[in-house]
Amino acid sequence: MTETGKDTAVVIVGGGVAGLALGNFLLREGIDCVVLEKYSRAYVEQRHRAGSLDAYGVSKLHEWGLGEVLEGPSHGASGAMPLLIDGEMRRWKRVGAVDGADGVFCPQRTLVRNLIKVFLRDGGDLRFEAEDVSLHDIDTERPLVQYRDADGVKHTVTCDFVAGSDGYRGVSRTAVPADVLTCSTHEFGYAWLSVMAEVPADPPAAMAVHSRGFAARFTRGADTSRLYLQCPLTDTVEQWPDERIWKEWEARFGEPVALKGPITSKQIVPLRGVVFSPMRYGKLYLLGDAAHLICPMSAQGMSIALHDAEVLARALVQQVEEHDCRLLDSYSDTCLNHTWGRQASAVWLTDAVHDAGDASYAGEFRKQIARKNLEALMEPVAVTDRVSA
Repeated sequence: MTETGKDTAVVIVGGGVAGLALGNFLLREGIDCVVLEKYSRAYVEQRHRAGSLDAYGVSKLHEWGLGEVLEGPSHGASGAMPLLIDGEMRRWKRVGAVDGADGVFCPQRTLVRNLIKVFLRDGGDLRFEAEDVSLHDIDTERPLVQYRDADGVKHTVTCDFVAGSDGYRGVSRTAVPADVLTCSTHEFGYAWLSVMAEVPADPPAAMAVHSRGFAARFTRGADTSRLYLQCPLTDTVEQWPDERIWKEWEARFGEPVALKGPITSKQIVPLRGVVFSPMRYGKLYLLGDAAHLICPMSAQGMSIALHDAEVLARALVQQVEEHDCRLLDSYSDTCLNHTWGRQASAVWLTDAVHDAGDASYAGEFRKQIARKNLEALMEPVAVTDRVSA
């Protein structure tokens, strides 16, 4: 059985931060769109992902009248994150707010849940459990998207534009011919053991630089934390039983773990950065992880996704309302310029905090250089602090 869906201006493939933000932006401007999400609403609203949004992202949400989506278990300014260097507590230098807004720690599932709520409340068309999505005729004036719903019914939706925001492993990017798309990748040479644990994060984020390697903890909700431990690329999950994880955590942070809750997941994550170019092909526009991956050390994944969505929304509004395609034509260049800037910062920061700890990766010379680079990012230690220490 096949049904033909109604025409719409924009089909958005993927209901993560990028796709839902774009959908909400367009809805506020009266531009019809359909959001297709592969998974169920319950699954999407519960999956744990990144938890930080920079000042630019916060300001843009307020600018579009979406400040309410930040309500819930978000926590203070992201610049307040403490860093322990060999057990000594340090503070990052404060980065200026954007339009009066600071960055915040906001679990991605909280932001996604709120974006879904607002989108549906305001009349948005969001279709969960849309499987077997395929894009066709994206190099023509009338592209179409096909998918199968949870009941097995096949649908075809014709549109003017397609926004591919279905992540790194989604189908949108595969619609771009291989001889058109280029992929640039940087491998850092080490990995993180990524652990989800049922323990609250207090403070919501903290990091440590230690001779045993980098460590971090970030909130993923009221009673859930994501823990990271730097490790060799050759390590396996089996080499990291729970007892070893907590012991290593205590060593790198220099303090006992007061609460050791259940560990619900573990994985080895090689650190890398990836950028695909161009971010546009015909009537298809890539955004978020479908177009780029940034090292998690930067905590910029959600922020870059939101930037892409905001730039594309303004370009689509200008095209639909004014028949002016200049912003759409420059979308890829605009977003790639921003992305490369964030990638540069991410590489610099990632090298600084990792090289400054375990010298076995880059050597003592690089360690000392990294220490000096890291020191430039820290507030000076007060004399009284050194005395009390």
